[in-house]
Amino acid sequence: MAASRSLISPTTNPLLEKALRGKLARRSEAVGSLGELEPLAVRLGLMQNTLKPRFREPQVVIFAADHGLVVDSAAPPQRRQTHEQVSALLNGRLPIAAFARSQQLDLHVVDCGIAADMHTHERLLTRKIAHGTRNARATLAMTLEQAHAAMRAGMEIGESMRGNMVVCAGMGFGAHESAALVMSRLSDTPIRDLLAGAGDRDDPDLAHALLVVQAAQSRHRDVRDPVEVLAAFGGFEVAVMVGVMLVAASKRHLLMIDGMSACAALMLAARIASPVTEYCVFSRSHSHPGLDVALGLFRTGSLLELGLESVDGTGAVLAWPLIKSAAALLTEVADGDDPGPTRPQSLSESDPLARSVAG
Repeated sequence: MAASRSLISPTTNPLLEKALRGKLARRSEAVGSLGELEPLAVRLGLMQNTLKPRFREPQVVIFAADHGLVVDSAAPPQRRQTHEQVSALLNGRLPIAAFARSQQLDLHVVDCGIAADMHTHERLLTRKIAHGTRNARATLAMTLEQAHAAMRAGMEIGESMRGNMVVCAGMGFGAHESAALVMSRLSDTPIRDLLAGAGDRDDPDLAHALLVVQAAQSRHRDVRDPVEVLAAFGGFEVAVMVGVMLVAASKRHLLMIDGMSACAALMLAARIASPVTEYCVFSRSHSHPGLDVALGLFRTGSLLELGLESVDGTGAVLAWPLIKSAAALLTEVADGDDPGPTRPQSLSESDPLARSVAG
């Protein structure tokens, strides 16, 4: 993981930021303010280290796994088991699949640890660490060796992935509860807030879930190291996402974070290499109040609020046109007759590395 830490560069660049803001100011003189699209455009330029951010072959990756906590009914019942949800997604029976096609987003599912064996599919990547994690209330959810193996699998996926944007989202029975445990320990946030937010705290299902996850917390009360926290509570989908996020950020690629599992993975990745968060835009696909708390831990909100109650990743896919529009402010809107450089001239002349990535 040290390699990922050293290769992820902060996006801070005062000279480039000034040039980006100046470019947008010239746009505003002609067309007026475009609100939140403008700071988003600046962030995209800083991520890609250019005055003309562009995207190619954008990806949507759903990381799927099952969780041992469901043995104790820690998660509310689902209409479909994880393998059934994945099959529905791969066969185009979930809205996210149609939305991804309409936005020309390449969608894949990674089997990180689904309890059932999946049939082969051209959009299914099999990286199964085990058939689900163990019950964190009774023992470690995974061994340290499994945690490291899952992160390495994610790094391999990140290295081979096409394009320069990836939506990261999780799927799995018990995924929310597992991710909440990880985030609670890493951020010292009460687990009740991440499971319930400001919701109905008299719900008997919630009361039972709290008993289960608090028992898991008590069993592993002394665990603080981030990877050990992952092994104690986490899901295989979280671990694999960590590796993907670290590699994507090292390549200055945009990460769209959607859902509790993705937030838990990002929090872990940030413990390994803190600049990873500078490459992220957040979205949401459901109104679970615990997700409000999770987003608050990153001092951010969702790019788009549509009142969805859908599979994680759906909100990110629907928000993708806003990302493209923000980039288009800098790349497609004419700025006089001269299309201009991709980087400020003074920076390009003084920085050999900048010249190598300017295109």
